[in-house]
Amino acid sequence: MSNAGPPGKRNWMCLTCGYVYDEAVGDPARGHPPGTRFEDLPLSWRCPDCGAGKEDFDLVVD
Repeated sequence: MSNAGPPGKRNWMCLTCGYVYDEAVGDPARGHPPGTRFEDLPLSWRCPDCGAGKEDFDLVVD
C-alpha cells in the first residue's frame, strides 16, 4: 500500500529539477516555517532551485 504520510509531513518533488519540498522542514528562508503544508503555500511560491511553480510539483509516495 502506498503512503504519502499525514499532512504537514509529506514531501513534494519538483518535476523540473528534482528539488523536494519537505513539509516538516518548510521553507523558512521564504517565510514558511516547519510544518507548512504544500497546499498552504501561496500560489506565487516557486521552487527555490529552478523557479518552477507549484503546478510543477508532485506528491512523493513511498
